[in-house]
Amino acid sequence: MLKGQKGITLVALVITIIVLLILASVTISLTLGENGIFQTAKNASKNYANASRDELYGINAYLNEAQNVIDDLD
Repeated sequence: MLKGQKGITLVALVITIIVLLILASVTISLTLGENGIFQTAKNASKNYANASRDELYGINAYLNEAQNVIDDLD
């Protein structure tokens, strides 16, 4: 081996691989875990649908009430 030659050591390579594996496992767990991104998106979609349905029911109730008031005025 030449005296002035520098390069990546095996230890640095192993440490880099270990860090990458840790980052990959954290990313996978955050994405697919129980409270992961996909589960949170599914829950948000259900909550949005429920809120939209509830709002529609409320609007229809107010419209019916307004129609009853109008009918009583006639």
